[in-house]
Amino acid sequence: MATHPTPELRRGANRWRPLIWGGAAGLLLLPLVAMQFTAEVNWTGGDFIAMGALLAIACSLYELGAWLSGNPAYRAGFAIAVLAGFLTVWVNLAVGMFGSEHNDLNLMFAGVLLVAALGALAARFRAAGMARAMAATGVAQLVAAGVGLAVGLNVGTDEVAGPSLYREAFLTACFAVPWFASAWLFERAASRAVDGAAP
Repeated sequence: MATHPTPELRRGANRWRPLIWGGAAGLLLLPLVAMQFTAEVNWTGGDFIAMGALLAIACSLYELGAWLSGNPAYRAGFAIAVLAGFLTVWVNLAVGMFGSEHNDLNLMFAGVLLVAALGALAARFRAAGMARAMAATGVAQLVAAGVGLAVGLNVGTDEVAGPSLYREAFLTACFAVPWFASAWLFERAASRAVDGAAP
């Protein structure tokens, strides 16, 4: 039985646009609604500006992915990479992956995001190169988790010590999963796309 390649969508066409931007707006408004019912949530104007900027950047990056290719696997890989980057920044700003958000160990994850960004630019956003870049980012995430664990075990501060250190290292390592999933999707896009997923 013959198999048919994944149908290409028109470059730039994005039927998910209303849902993505609407979901981002809803997510931004959620703390405002919560503040009306509980004192546990207490965002300042600066918090809303920072989150609004992060959401706008994430949505705009997905728009870039939709513009670059009509291949569904490419778009899914791009979306997962954007989500992983967004969550990395959000978690580090909110609570920090190791210790609090003020712990210097969390600066490592700027390096992880730099691997993704420079890798994507070096690949010129083509699917095969993006697959390698996202796989390298997943490895960088695992290395950062290992370094955080090693430093925490050797230094042992009040913030990074004891059983919580192992939990934080494990959860940090789990952030490699979406990077590897993104790499797999880009690899599928590279193998199926007629024109290599990106011009």
